[in-house]
Amino acid sequence: MDALESIRLDKWLWAARFFKTRKLAAEAVSGGKVHLNGQRTKPSKEVKVNSHMVIHKDQFSWDITVLAINAQRRPAVEAVLLYEETAASLLKREQDVAQRRIERQFMHNDPAERPNKKQRRQIHRFKQQ
Repeated sequence: MDALESIRLDKWLWAARFFKTRKLAAEAVSGGKVHLNGQRTKPSKEVKVNSHMVIHKDQFSWDITVLAINAQRRPAVEAVLLYEETAASLLKREQDVAQRRIERQFMHNDPAERPNKKQRRQIHRFKQQ
């Protein structure tokens, strides 16, 4: 890992593998999905070691502390070493995943089929009556 003192927020999020591209990271920061030290920031804000960050992505949320800074995107096993997640955040995310897994079991798995031509004609005739 590089011995950098600070790096742009969007670049750090990309290097830590929270987002696939820097553009997605910058859009998330601009959209208020990332809070650095308890405040909304811009993508160009400098991130330093021991900075506190809250990241909201899709339906998940991370509450992390920055442990290291790396300007390059590395493999996932190295990217996890850049930050430390709080125990409460990890527990909440695991509970959310388990809850979604349970909900998915009860959802109707077969996609709704579109009506074919004959069925569409029947629907139109029914609606016209």
